[in-house]
Amino acid sequence: MNYPVWEVPVIGGPWVIGIISIFHVLIAWFAVGGGIYLPMAESKLYKEGREDWIPILKKHSRLFLIITSVFGAVSGVGIWFSIGLVQPEATSTLIHNFVFGWAIEWVFFVIELAAAAVYYYTWDRIPKQLHLKVGYLYAISSFLTLVIINGILAFMMTPGQAWLDVAGTGTEASKFWLAFFNPTYFPSLIMRTLACLSLAGIYAIITYSMVTDENLQKSKVVMVRWSAKWLIPMVVGLPFALLWMFAAMNPESREILTLGYATIGSGLFTGVTRIAMLTVLTTFTIAGAVYFFAFKYPRDLTVWHACALLGLAAIATSSTEYARETVRKPYVIQKHMYSNSMRVSEVEKFNQNGYMTNSLWTPVMGDSVKLGEVIFRGQCMGCHTTNGYRSMTKLLQGRDLKNIKIFLADLHKMPEDSFHKKYMPPLVGSQEERDSLADYLETLSKAGRKKEEATPTMKPVAMSTP
Repeated sequence: MNYPVWEVPVIGGPWVIGIISIFHVLIAWFAVGGGIYLPMAESKLYKEGREDWIPILKKHSRLFLIITSVFGAVSGVGIWFSIGLVQPEATSTLIHNFVFGWAIEWVFFVIELAAAAVYYYTWDRIPKQLHLKVGYLYAISSFLTLVIINGILAFMMTPGQAWLDVAGTGTEASKFWLAFFNPTYFPSLIMRTLACLSLAGIYAIITYSMVTDENLQKSKVVMVRWSAKWLIPMVVGLPFALLWMFAAMNPESREILTLGYATIGSGLFTGVTRIAMLTVLTTFTIAGAVYFFAFKYPRDLTVWHACALLGLAAIATSSTEYARETVRKPYVIQKHMYSNSMRVSEVEKFNQNGYMTNSLWTPVMGDSVKLGEVIFRGQCMGCHTTNGYRSMTKLLQGRDLKNIKIFLADLHKMPEDSFHKKYMPPLVGSQEERDSLADYLETLSKAGRKKEEATPTMKPVAMSTP
């Protein structure tokens, strides 16, 4: 344990990252897709002589600037803050291995922010063609930020064997490009690009739904329908991108994803499989809603219809992100670092020398329960809480100390046929440390039992017949 553990009550640290990430992704993908949309829409209006619609597009660019530069930047900082607290080891690994990638991305991000501001504030102040060039400069720079970020995110799922072979040797930089263009890089990039284009259309539909001026209704019909077509690439390309992603995944990730389908008949339809299906179903629901509410009857489109589309997009985005995180289990960086920030290469060392041997956060020795709590925070709190999300109090309810020790022994040995091997890191540490963890978990089990006993239960009332 090189870092202190950030304990978040009820929801746990991973959900802090998840909530901020979902909010940020809806904005960041709009920043990419909307950056492509704006100059293309402007060019379309000039070619078709619909300059009466330019003020509406200008308002949309103002919305775009505010959302992407203010909320996007703040939520981006929030992600760095949260991952640095919840997963400091993994964050450190990403920074050290991709430091030049991050630097290049930040350069493009600065260009992106400057171009977005210039684009909005120079409407009607510079020649049209120059204004379009500013818009396309933004589009290129924002897409390049996606190109770089995608490589780093995909690396966490499939770092590639070449990088894994040198991980921990100090020569990881020699495999930079192999790690960056990892097995899932291109299918991930395709999926994210499709999502960016879809969100560009949805956000534009929201802006256009507010137009009630009768003189602009003809242009509204044209622009709403044109914006609706931005979802076509997603509908057509998503199945192929998903199949490509599935084929590029590690076998372990594919097994987690397909486990629910293989066992649906026996009632083990797993959560990750349900979530993955929700992504597909929500995406096609959005497509159907856009067709009926926007493309077929654009005059009747309301703000509530448009906002509902964004809500569905949020569900699809959160489902996709949840599935992506889950299929990485039990790792945060596949086959290199477990979800509790322990490196795969450190397992034997911790088992031989003890988990707390070199830790700066060792409690006062002699208190077994306190020692067990520290071990729980270091090895279990990456996924579990005591009384909230994935509550250990509920999971352990009814287990006695002997039963808990048997369970921990199984996690320590982690046989190949163990169900937990797919989702949980192995439990490491000396026998004394594992016994201390068992003592602490027993206190949680007892607390859950007392809570259940204190909760009144409804007893059936005998009904008498008249």
